[in-house]
Amino acid sequence: MRTVLVTGPGGAGRTTVAAATALAAAASGSRTLLVSAESIPGFPAGTEPAPVTDRLDHARIDSGEHFRAELTELQQRASSVLDLVGAGRLDGEELTELPGSPQLALLHTLHRAAAGDWAAAGYDTLVVDLPPLGEALALLALPEQLRRYLRRLLPAERQAARALRPVLAQLAGVPMPAQWLYEAAARKDEELAAVQALIEDGATTLRLVAEPGPAAEDALRTARTGLALHGLRTDLLVASRVLPRHSSDPWFADLAAQQEKCLDHWHQDLAGDLPVHEAAHLGRDPRSAEDLAALAVPAPDVREPGRAQDPWWIEEEPGEEGRPSVLAWCLPLPGATKEDLRLVRRGEELLLTVGPFHRIVRVASALRRCTVSGAALTDDILRVRFTPDPGLWPRTP
Repeated sequence: MRTVLVTGPGGAGRTTVAAATALAAAASGSRTLLVSAESIPGFPAGTEPAPVTDRLDHARIDSGEHFRAELTELQQRASSVLDLVGAGRLDGEELTELPGSPQLALLHTLHRAAAGDWAAAGYDTLVVDLPPLGEALALLALPEQLRRYLRRLLPAERQAARALRPVLAQLAGVPMPAQWLYEAAARKDEELAAVQALIEDGATTLRLVAEPGPAAEDALRTARTGLALHGLRTDLLVASRVLPRHSSDPWFADLAAQQEKCLDHWHQDLAGDLPVHEAAHLGRDPRSAEDLAALAVPAPDVREPGRAQDPWWIEEEPGEEGRPSVLAWCLPLPGATKEDLRLVRRGEELLLTVGPFHRIVRVASALRRCTVSGAALTDDILRVRFTPDPGLWPRTP
């Protein structure tokens, strides 16, 4: 399944471009599902896929409904513990969603499309309307992070803990976590794994939407680093609400000139790496499928590769005289600066911070028997140098 994740700076028209992308994909013959948390004029507003055209379905994410259903199920599964401590149950009508529930609802929806009940419908293309750019990058990193937390809090050695639970309960005087907790964690890990696989799939790309201007330029420049850190690839930059180039109105002409200057920068700076599509301003918000088609947003190319399977690679650097060779673990980080970089190795993991972005990656197997001997950022490529540990590497004649 070809997946297109649509995001951009706030207020740039992400939902409009997502809907236009989905319509274009359906018009090209692809059976398409559009997922959005926003209502779209002329599109059905139900939370289950409903037809828009012969080849396009739309499903709206209701984070409040998802939050109430999840918490109600949790109360039912934890009923014995709640009864033990005398806790009162919360009715569905009094449940108000908490911060973070929209992100979890979106992850749940992605799971349904990737490996859940919606996957059986056999869609060729999935178009997802993501939150604004900064939130979207954090959301796309969330499955990997949550799975790491689950592995640390409920490790694979839980079989031993399960056997000792009655003894520990007597010693502590309180009941130990019940079997349902481990089963629930396993289900969540399975769901998160499916979403992570969708994000990392070679047929998944991001489509960026930005209204030309100084603020958008700054946001996209910063986002390039975050995209590279997580190995995400963009297939298109849609410049939204582009004004006519020539006008007799001075105020209108100044704004158009500012847009034109920004567009020139994008076409020059991104030439060869990222196509730029200019979507004309309609003079009003789109009201129908015809208005969306007028934006002429291209359909995603089903033959185009998406995310690189692994953005890191290893290079061997000759050591100084009498010293062993050094292995450099390399990662392209366009736009990063040395002042924004922070690296910490902890066991078999590398904790990497680049400005506002943070990621924990597992060190490549060939480097786990090495010690970190330095790091450098040169020509937008981070090189972390590893020196083989003689005590861990096999001796050779």
